[in-house]
Amino acid sequence: MVDDQAYIVDFGPGVIRRISAMSPSWGGQFPQLELKNINHAFLTHIHSDHSGGLADLILTPWVMGRDSELNLFGPKGLKDMAQNITDAYKLDIDYRLNGTQPANDKGFISIVSEINEGSIYKDSNVEVIAFRNSHGDLFESFGYLFITNDKKIIFSGDTAISTSLKKYAKDVDILVHEVYSSEGFETKTDDWKIYHKAHHTSSIDLGILANELNPKKLIASHILFWGATETSVIEDIKENFKGEIILASDLLVID
Repeated sequence: MVDDQAYIVDFGPGVIRRISAMSPSWGGQFPQLELKNINHAFLTHIHSDHSGGLADLILTPWVMGRDSELNLFGPKGLKDMAQNITDAYKLDIDYRLNGTQPANDKGFISIVSEINEGSIYKDSNVEVIAFRNSHGDLFESFGYLFITNDKKIIFSGDTAISTSLKKYAKDVDILVHEVYSSEGFETKTDDWKIYHKAHHTSSIDLGILANELNPKKLIASHILFWGATETSVIEDIKENFKGEIILASDLLVID
């Protein structure tokens, strides 16, 4: 969030329920997260664990009062995904528009920008720069740099160690980076080890990366524990990075 605006990065299953839990209507503290105010979202890649909540993101904030279009930014394929969801819910949308329920004719509409690398969005609060990361053979996979008046924040997306990320992430205020447990990795079969090494970043390697980039805060996210403990993941990172480390969790607030 920046001032009065929320910016969503990825929308996996349950995202709208988690957002609403932080809004005043449901006992939270952030009016920016009232569902009617959610109208900017950025997708790192099309994998379903990152995009499976799109129908909820398109429709529920509209039902709850959003009266402007939803602005979506992401890789090729996002436009078709959003349009196909809207088409699938045509009967629902038509009933809400033409029945007795109060409804507007904009809040369910998605304006989709399929992105390339570089500056993809800018307003009075933030500039957003996209860069391709290293998610195996998936070329259409991005991380994002958010630049505000007082902070630089990197969201890695799903990625192995990425030279593109290094280009943008030196001395950022907050680095939000995915991770898998190096300890838990040893329990995986050989075929899954090949996959995860190409698509994700181990807890040992994340510490090495963070030591090189020196963020003020490192947020380990998208955590694959595979039976390991939080302490194990943190200790792996600490082997090479001595700065502040936070493990991401639902409803966590970081300033």
